[in-house]
Amino acid sequence: MIHSYDPRTGESLDEPLASTSDEEVDAVVEAARAAGPAWRSGDRAAVLDAIAGALEENVEWLWQAADAETALGEVRLRGEVARAAGQFRLFAQVLRDGGYVEAVIDHATAQPPVPDLRRMNHPLPGVAGVFAASNFPFAFSVAGGDTASALAAGCPVVVKAHDGHPRTSELSAEIIRGALPDPALLGLVRGLEAGRRLAQHPAVVAVGFTGSIPGGKAVQALIAERPDPIPFYGELGSVNPVVVLPSASREGLAQGFAASLTLGVGQFCTNPGLLFVPDDVELLTSLAEAVAATTGGPMLTERMQGGFLRGLARLDGLTSLAEGQPGEGAFAVTPKVFVTDLAAFAGNLQVLSEECFGPAAVVVVYGDPAELPAVLERLDGSLTATIHATDAAEARESAEVLLRKAGRLIWNGWPTGVAVRWAMHHGGPWPASTAATHTSVGAAAIRRWLVPTAYQDWPAELLPVELRDDNPLGIPRRVDGVLVEGRP
Repeated sequence: MIHSYDPRTGESLDEPLASTSDEEVDAVVEAARAAGPAWRSGDRAAVLDAIAGALEENVEWLWQAADAETALGEVRLRGEVARAAGQFRLFAQVLRDGGYVEAVIDHATAQPPVPDLRRMNHPLPGVAGVFAASNFPFAFSVAGGDTASALAAGCPVVVKAHDGHPRTSELSAEIIRGALPDPALLGLVRGLEAGRRLAQHPAVVAVGFTGSIPGGKAVQALIAERPDPIPFYGELGSVNPVVVLPSASREGLAQGFAASLTLGVGQFCTNPGLLFVPDDVELLTSLAEAVAATTGGPMLTERMQGGFLRGLARLDGLTSLAEGQPGEGAFAVTPKVFVTDLAAFAGNLQVLSEECFGPAAVVVVYGDPAELPAVLERLDGSLTATIHATDAAEARESAEVLLRKAGRLIWNGWPTGVAVRWAMHHGGPWPASTAATHTSVGAAAIRRWLVPTAYQDWPAELLPVELRDDNPLGIPRRVDGVLVEGRP
């Protein structure tokens, strides 16, 4: 049984929901698979717009349901529903643009003798499995980017709901299904065993996951047991290093760090867990004061609270720089920041650079910025890396190292907040993600659910319309090596 809890009180909400049996998982996946062909040939863009509208129209129900299970508050949750709706609208634009199919035409030539070749992307031929995240009950859950991008690509979706917000997941699925031409296009399953069955179901052709490194490794291991290998797109752990160089402006720096660290009780995959700063007493004092002025709050689940407390215990050998005010609620935690020097950090790097999911960070003090790149080179991959500086030349060497360590580089800003835009990349080298060439946010996320096909000397009447010479859809294409823009 799946119990729903109020993080503010620790009390169970309503009656528990039953876990999905193996037979029920099979039925949900098969129904989604059967709905796929009609979905691939329909007007998906119009439906995605309708889903966005349905989410916005039901925001009152959605945020209240999610707040009861997550304690994230009205402002945050209203914003997250808007973000989820925005993701569906973005992918409607992607479909109408048509560039996502990456259509290429190379006409036959006599000298040298080369056949007529045409290539484009098609939806993966099956069901997309999605494992919902705990920390974003909308934007990375049932109504999240994995669901939106997979539906946009033409794949039906079955989501393994997160146990931290099961009723919010049910409500989200109900609202989205109401806008779909066939409700079976979005399936929902619950429970650990249901997740196992979903990852190994023969009709599932790719899996998206957002969660912890252990959770991601467990799903990856399930996929490895399959007789047929399938892609696994996991977004896992990320410590998101921030490097403050001597030329950096100090104005608002400490306040910006504290705000980014404690946003959403630190439960962001882009939380700044490592801060490298020059040996500057005034800066350290301002950082301590800014952190001390913050207040904690309840984490999403008791399990996540326990993980945070274990992470703090791992760091307890370090000097405490500052603590915030205690949070209220059964699953509440207190922000805490530790401090060490660069040599000590380098000597125990694997332990001290491990993610502590929640409002905690390690401040690493350095003397000579020339010593930074060698230490940064040893860090694991992250979703983001940030540099604060006013002298670009001063930052060059560290920037070159961080380019190899993160999927998004930030200048004089903070990593929390991932814009849903065409140019966004939300991924990175292991363990930030299992597929650094792909993103889980932004227009390019659709590529995870696509597969290319080349057509050689294929009859014109059998070609997809995207590859016909007359280009009836008016999409951008590359023809004989020349990029031809689509209709404006």
